[in-house]
Amino acid sequence: MHTAARGDEAPESGLAALRELHDAVLAEVGKAVVGQREAIDGLLVALLAQGHALLEGVPGTAKTLMVRAVAAALDLQFGRIQFTPDLMPSDIVGTNVFRVQTGEFHLVRGPIFTELLLADEINRAPAKTQAALLEAMQERQVSIDGERHPLPEHFTVFATQNPIEQEGTYPLPEAQLDRFLLRIRVDYPSDEEEDRILASAGPTAGTLDVRAAGVRPVVGRDQIRAARRAGAWVRVEEPVRRYARDLVRATRRSSMLLLGAGPRAGIHLLTAARWVAGLDGRSFVTPDDVRDVMHAVLDHRVLLAPEVELDGLGATEVLDRIAAEVPVPR
Repeated sequence: MHTAARGDEAPESGLAALRELHDAVLAEVGKAVVGQREAIDGLLVALLAQGHALLEGVPGTAKTLMVRAVAAALDLQFGRIQFTPDLMPSDIVGTNVFRVQTGEFHLVRGPIFTELLLADEINRAPAKTQAALLEAMQERQVSIDGERHPLPEHFTVFATQNPIEQEGTYPLPEAQLDRFLLRIRVDYPSDEEEDRILASAGPTAGTLDVRAAGVRPVVGRDQIRAARRAGAWVRVEEPVRRYARDLVRATRRSSMLLLGAGPRAGIHLLTAARWVAGLDGRSFVTPDDVRDVMHAVLDHRVLLAPEVELDGLGATEVLDRIAAEVPVPR
């Protein structure tokens, strides 16, 4: 990978191409998904940063449709696993099956061997099954009967969960939550967006066929690789780096939190901020970029103190209060 020397300026053509990729994917996904600009941006950030994203929202907010549309626009292989209480780890990664005809074991690969993996309703499976994703998300490989199998270059997990449904769900282990670069909140559409959704509704109840909606590949694998190289030219100056550090460290000192964010959170905070800047066509990260991704990066990595939860506060409100005490570089 070509990286910029310290102090070099980013090639305008590379960052312009990154911005064009962003605009092209947004326009194409918009043929199937109304609104949800921030969520789609988050998916692109996670993919380009070679991270993973957890989409959280109530049913019917187009989470699955959004992931399918992004995969189609990027021309990447798409796979989906519906998580259920009886799902086994082997149902995810695969297993070795003995073939009588040959007298040998043959690997039957699971659905995890894909490029964009949708882990649908991930919190419906028990911790043992959720843990089957840990090695894949961290090392981009899976181990089956002691043998390691690499996953595709663009392997990315987009997982969904429902924040309000409690029956039949299992909390994600902290170690797995920390593997997600971003937790993306998928909200209800605005009045105008919902009008557009209803106006476009046909005589059937709806479909996840993004091809029928007109979504076509607008970006290829070579362009994704080029976009990742361009991202290396986005600079993070020392004051912005210190600001991100101070935000993370402030969570560890707050009496409102039982557990603050760890060092990995700081790395992910700057990584996401770099891609927000890059997708905007800029060669530098601002404090606003850091604040823009703060909740998506940190909300799922902190644990609230019991008295704070009793007061009805959530991670978003608590982090806003903490961030308000951290000086912003000028």
